[in-house]
Amino acid sequence: MGELAALTVALCWAIAARMFRVLGASFSPLSLNLWKGVVAIVLLVAVTQIWLPPVSLPVSAYGWLLLSGIIGIGIGDTCFFQALNRIGDTQSVLITETLAPIFTALLAMVWIAEWLTWQQWIGIAVVLFSVDMVVKVRRRTELHLFAPSGYIFAAVAAVCQAVGAVVSRDILTAYPALDAFNASLVRLTGGLIIIVILMLVLRKRWLPTSDEPVTMWRTFALATILGTAAALYLQMVAFANAQAAVVQTLIATSAVMSLAVAWVAGERTKRATLLWSFGALVGVTILVAAGRMSGAGH
Repeated sequence: MGELAALTVALCWAIAARMFRVLGASFSPLSLNLWKGVVAIVLLVAVTQIWLPPVSLPVSAYGWLLLSGIIGIGIGDTCFFQALNRIGDTQSVLITETLAPIFTALLAMVWIAEWLTWQQWIGIAVVLFSVDMVVKVRRRTELHLFAPSGYIFAAVAAVCQAVGAVVSRDILTAYPALDAFNASLVRLTGGLIIIVILMLVLRKRWLPTSDEPVTMWRTFALATILGTAAALYLQMVAFANAQAAVVQTLIATSAVMSLAVAWVAGERTKRATLLWSFGALVGVTILVAAGRMSGAGH
């Protein structure tokens, strides 16, 4: 279940990314992050208050989940946006999606003593190398501006993703009564705290501007439901049922999932891209099979 949920997150992000890219013409990065978070929180509050039984956890557990959201969503996403502005999407995705699973695996060993088998390490290596090659092949334009600080922001974003992943995994396994909806709600609240502070400090524009507001808000609603609310819920399901590094690696396949989305949209795909996508699929198969073998061994 954990691996399947992680792959579904990757698909949700691949679909939503195209819509968020279009919305970037109307929203500033921080305002888009803010409003999609607000809408997702409203949806999650409705689900947790109407359909789910109340959850009682120690204050420390809520504190750790808030911290996970502050670091992983608030600071991590902001650093990634900064990297995009400085070194472009190709380099940003390459660095962040390559380093995040590695940092997650190392941190999980230290923090929660979660060790990977050598077969899982091979699967991670195959997935990450294939995803990197897919991103490189799909590069549309050359990098015009070189800002060394952009690589630092991308690396910090990867570290933040790792911290958020490991803390979430720790809390979800320590408190089985905690469901993915409530965990998502607390994490997203933590992320929004940082985003609101940044909006106030940087004096960013709060509301979007568009010549077609109806179309914009319809796209925004669909992208938020799919790419934020559903993706965050499924991410918590994944962390509750699979190792943190495995989940982070499978989520990194969103770059490959976007190929299927592009194909549905009528875009042509290069042969080399298809080849490396198959390589990523092989890596996922190795990773999932190794996880099943490891679970059977225990």
